[in-house]
Amino acid sequence: MGAGAIHSAEDARRLARRRLPWMVFDYIDGAAGQETGVARNRAALGGIALRPRILRDVSQRSLATHVFGAEADRPFGIAPMGMCNLAAPGADLMLARLAARYRVPHGVSTVASTPLEEIIETAEGYAWFQLYFSGDGSGTFKLAERARAVGYHTLVLTVDVPEVGRRPRELRHGFTMPFRIGPQQFIDFALHPRWSLTTLLKGKPVMANFEMEGYEFDRTQSRARATWDTLARLRDLWPGKLVVKGVLDVEDARALVSAGVDAIQVSSHGARQLEAAPAPIEMLAKIRADLGPKFPVFYDSGLRSGEDVLKAITMGADFVFLGRILQYAIAARGETGLAQLWHAISEELSIAMAQTGRVSLNH
Repeated sequence: MGAGAIHSAEDARRLARRRLPWMVFDYIDGAAGQETGVARNRAALGGIALRPRILRDVSQRSLATHVFGAEADRPFGIAPMGMCNLAAPGADLMLARLAARYRVPHGVSTVASTPLEEIIETAEGYAWFQLYFSGDGSGTFKLAERARAVGYHTLVLTVDVPEVGRRPRELRHGFTMPFRIGPQQFIDFALHPRWSLTTLLKGKPVMANFEMEGYEFDRTQSRARATWDTLARLRDLWPGKLVVKGVLDVEDARALVSAGVDAIQVSSHGARQLEAAPAPIEMLAKIRADLGPKFPVFYDSGLRSGEDVLKAITMGADFVFLGRILQYAIAARGETGLAQLWHAISEELSIAMAQTGRVSLNH
């Protein structure tokens, strides 16, 4: 690999910070409040020690696993992320092609910048649709029905955003969707000409799933009306797998099992919503202990390496999802950078498995 190659998530972040406008980088990178939630989860992840084992034949290792009975070539997929095309034009479809290549789920955000129909086609079916409840819910259920009609079999309801968290870095830059370009943003874009010219050429990113719906989605609109009754309605409407994402409480996890969901996803939304939320990696272990070994539990938030992936699996996750680090890689080096980071995380995981005496990811 030449100069500027990506060998780790930190490499990707460093390069992305250099290449993206400040407004866009801080939108991708930022978190709620003073960002102590990010630090708390990173400290919790850092404090987990894996158990080294010696003199075991670990020459033949497999990173493959199963998710909802389907084979996946990696135990990590792509978390739903809004407006990925801000990282680089075509980012959504880069992620979709990656999902197809490794047979892993690509979480398609309600606020993706590419239509959900195009993403599932490019992902060759390896796509799950992520849903936000907002307003009175009428648009929410229309989107779920649309996803079902085009072949999505798994729906991910994100429940940890009753109100959008305040992220000061983002607010200081005046970040809004759609963009409002004032003098501050103009200067920011002018100082990052590579991104600005490329984005101008390809057209500014939009929330593509709403251009066909006849109404505008306001990302700051209250989502506070969602209740357990909302979940019950969605369960009745959705015939496929239903995942609830954003769970950080044992009692809530238990109630979700009773409500008939197919899996829960332990997540703090990357600490972007509630700064004082508990470290999700710690809650993962508690939720797994309470639910027992069989119920499907997924995980995202704070993962930065293959060792982090193995830690989450060791703490009880059946499958994990990577988020903003994939956007860093795309911002840094496009599809080449994404492939480099995916390879690095795979290698880190494989080496960590060897060091801990594991040849497979079966619990």
